[in-house]
Amino acid sequence: MTLKTCKKEEKMDREFQKKFKFEGSINVLTQMMVDPAATEKRGGPKNLPLRRGEILDVIQFTNQKQILCRNSQRRYGYVPRAVMLPL
Repeated sequence: MTLKTCKKEEKMDREFQKKFKFEGSINVLTQMMVDPAATEKRGGPKNLPLRRGEILDVIQFTNQKQILCRNSQRRYGYVPRAVMLPL
């Protein structure tokens, strides 16, 4: 990784912690896949855009309906549990 990309990732992580009021270090708990049969959704202010078959890093199991995830572009947001499949 170059210094420029490393600094960019650190900035995105700080913005995530501020936006979601997340304290502590960001640890990936597991990886899950978006259901290939699910409808694709555009993201919102705090929701992650969904693409069929995409593999997401799970950051936190927030409640019974949502999971806090990170996608391959290092974007963070909530994803409904109903569309997630374990790997």
